[in-house]
Amino acid sequence: MDLWHLHIFCKVVELKSFSKAGKHINLSQPTISSHIKDLEDHFNCRLIDRFSREAVPTKAGELLYEYARRLIALRDETESALAEFHGKISGRLVIGGSTIPSAYILPRIVGAFTKNYPEVTISVHVGDTDKIIKDTLSGVLELSIVGYKTEEKRILQEKFIEDEMRLIVPKDHQWAGEKSLDLDMLLKEPFITREEGSGTLKSIQNSLGAKNHRIEELRIVAEMGSTEAVIQGIKNKVGVSILSALAVSEELRSGSLRALEISGVNLRRRFYLTLHRDRTPSPLCKAFLKFLKKEKINQGIQ
Repeated sequence: MDLWHLHIFCKVVELKSFSKAGKHINLSQPTISSHIKDLEDHFNCRLIDRFSREAVPTKAGELLYEYARRLIALRDETESALAEFHGKISGRLVIGGSTIPSAYILPRIVGAFTKNYPEVTISVHVGDTDKIIKDTLSGVLELSIVGYKTEEKRILQEKFIEDEMRLIVPKDHQWAGEKSLDLDMLLKEPFITREEGSGTLKSIQNSLGAKNHRIEELRIVAEMGSTEAVIQGIKNKVGVSILSALAVSEELRSGSLRALEISGVNLRRRFYLTLHRDRTPSPLCKAFLKFLKKEKINQGIQ
């Protein structure tokens, strides 16, 4: 077993395909299969099952995947440290973001950073806040940006920016011409929510809780696993929802959706820079953190 075998194994798991992993790594499918077979022989157990057209890890494969990701992350950190020793900023940095940061905050900053440091590769993992926190704790992610403050003591968080959520409705909805709405009216309207573990859901729960209401009081008709799915649900008249203004900025500009305030309800929330409290950031991570904060000041982000 070596790190190259583990790298191939992780790509098969992540892409759910031997052939897609081969294209990503520039190896033939038979070669990918051979490397996976070598790993299975080494551990004396099956690691990947093939269901229809998908490659799915077995229970043993799931366990190996978690350790393999941590080993690969440590490899990247080692290369970054040695590059700094030689006076260079280079290597691979693995970071994470919950839905809104990964789609609307990180791409611009990552692009600017890699333009300044062309020898750096940044991999951005996307997931709900709970998943990103878990991967930070396991050592897979060095740095992440998430949508709520966790109570996990091993996590260190720092406020990065603030975001404004709004009640989002279709352009032809009965409330489309309004600027604000009473909360009591919203409780009667079909509502689309995000899945458990989402920072958006947690923020809505906190906002309603501050007014002595629970999210269960909403007339929830659908639960969706991504912000984009919620947006499409609103457009297709499934229901209304509360979303980040960042996430619907294009729809608001085009007029396909409308945004309202909810009277007396504070829908502001924060996004947090998130690291493992006991993990010393790599030189590359430190450089990226410094760049993040500089870009925040330069762009006037609040």
